Formats: sequence, C-alpha cells, structure tokens
Amino acid sequence: MKNNLLRIIGGKWKRRQLGFANIDGLRPTPDRVRETLFNWLMWDIQNASVLDICTGSGALGFEALSRGASELLMIEPDKIQAKFLKENIQLLQASNCQLKVAKAQDVLPSLQQQLFDVVFLDPPYTLNLWSELAILADPLIKSQALIYVEADRELAQLSLPQTWQLIKQTKAGVVRAGLYQKQ
Repeated sequence: MKNNLLRIIGGKWKRRQLGFANIDGLRPTPDRVRETLFNWLMWDIQNASVLDICTGSGALGFEALSRGASELLMIEPDKIQAKFLKENIQLLQASNCQLKVAKAQDVLPSLQQQLFDVVFLDPPYTLNLWSELAILADPLIKSQALIYVEADRELAQLSLPQTWQLIKQTKAGVVRAGLYQKQ
C-alpha cells in the first residue's frame, strides 16, 4: 500500500509518481524548491555521480537520475521507507542506483574509495545532523563538486566545512536551501 506520493518534476521520468512511507518527519523537498535546485544543477547533473546522504522519500535522488545523473548512492536508515525506495528503484528500472539501509554516520566512513560530483544533505530537521554529516561526507566530495543543503534555519547556523562556499540560496516557507561548491 502506498501511503504518500511524490511526483518527479523533470527528465525521463517526468510526472511519474512514487510512493513513500508515512513516517513522522519524512517530508519530500517541496516541488518549488526541487524545481529551483534542478535549474541550478541543470548543466552539472549530467553524468554526475550523486550521493543522497539522508534519502528519505527519494525525491532528490530520483529527480537527479531522471535528469541524467550517471549513478546514485542513497542512504536511508528507516527499514520501512527503504522498502519503498527498493520498490521505486525496481519500478524505474534504475540499475545505476544503489541503496544502503543504515545510518549515514555508519555508511559514510566506509565509502572512502568513492568520490561524488553532487551531494544532497537534507537530514531530518529535528536531529540537527548537518555539521556531523558534512564533516563525514567532505572527504567523499570532489573538488569543485556541488553540495545541496536543506534546513529549517539560517544556513549560516549549520557549521558546515570552511571549504564549502555558498553560491546560491532560496527560501520557501520554513525551508532554507543552499547550493555550495567545494573549494
């Protein structure tokens, strides 16, 4: 049974609807913010290696694949939501998508051989994990790579690595979103 649905906005899976679990705190990035993000990433998402640190609904990762990313690594600790993600990967026949069902804090240190072009950092707001996960992810991010950060507070309050330079930002309701580039 599909509890909730999200819609892919653009690319080869445009208008496809994907289910996700009804879990407290699980909120897909709003369509308007996703549209802005992928306008920012338009030229950079093609053939990109993408890391979705706190996958949740999968909205950002599936949108990236739909728009031409070459590979996607999703990290999701919730087993119920992971089941939905697995179903969506099968539904979309996304053979270039890998899912790790574990806490990001456990997965990121084990990925030392991989480097990513685009990273999504959108943890559950109540857990306040931005700084911790950014520090763990930083060694996996290529120089000049792009990092999307979403929060419910001013981005300047998040204690992100000094090497991440904010290049674009937007706001929609309580959502604050920024695109950083690793220097």
